[in-house]
Amino acid sequence: MMMHRISLIVATKDRPDDLRKLLESLRGQTVAPDEIIVVDASGEPVDSVVLEFSDLPMRYLRHLPPSATAQRNAGIRACKPDATLIGFADDDTTFEPQAFANMLSFWNGAAPDILGAAFNYRNCPRQGNASLKRSALVEWLGVYSSRPGSVARSGWQTVIGEVAETQFVEWIPSGASIFRREVFSQSVFDEVFESYSYLEDLDISYTISRVGRLAVVADAGFFHFPSPGGRVSARQFGRFEVRNRLYFVRKHHLSLSRCYLGVAIRLAMSVCIGLAKGNTILLRRALGNLEELMRPSVVPANTVPATRSR
Repeated sequence: MMMHRISLIVATKDRPDDLRKLLESLRGQTVAPDEIIVVDASGEPVDSVVLEFSDLPMRYLRHLPPSATAQRNAGIRACKPDATLIGFADDDTTFEPQAFANMLSFWNGAAPDILGAAFNYRNCPRQGNASLKRSALVEWLGVYSSRPGSVARSGWQTVIGEVAETQFVEWIPSGASIFRREVFSQSVFDEVFESYSYLEDLDISYTISRVGRLAVVADAGFFHFPSPGGRVSARQFGRFEVRNRLYFVRKHHLSLSRCYLGVAIRLAMSVCIGLAKGNTILLRRALGNLEELMRPSVVPANTVPATRSR
């Protein structure tokens, strides 16, 4: 049985309080990561927060301009040579005390074709419009799947949520996940997903799932407490939502027609709910969708191949 060593990468920006809570949860692990690399793109550096946790095996890297994908790639390059697993944690997450011990137990017995594993999302929020997403019509159209952790032909992924037992999926969120180091010799985070890196986790994990298996480990729990800091406006998010989804679909040779149908449904839902409930956030999101759809080209022309040989 192989005994693994984990390098954990934390990309952070302007969230010192959230980062502190994350590091406190890592300090409380029964088995801690072998290395923690904080990659900081904050306006005001957070090295002072890192220094509060000198008992943890940490390194601090400054990285500008801000980009979650570029920061994670910088962290990958900085990992120690003896790390066999590379993990990622969002700065607004925390972990149960046994999370890394249980994750290591999973990896120490994992088959060679298992390439990535996610921690179990204990406080996953209830999804709005769940009945529509689970409808037979939407699934028949290929827009959305009723199976958790799957990716439809439209390029829309199904939320995984909290699992009762370890299960295998087609994608995993990068905010609390671990991968075999060797996958990064072939695939890294695509820096087309710059700035607010919406769907970068879908892109890299779906790429990896084409050549190996991905799991969600039931007894390795984490919590996500979305921070208001470091986020884009609803209108900007609406633009990223369309741009990045279409890029993902083209990159992975999925169905553009189904993707546009999914975007149209999402846009209509935002407008209808926004008007009915006076929700200006949804209306601004819809405006961003429209602005991006009206652009001459919403994805770069030099799309890279979806998968590479191992």
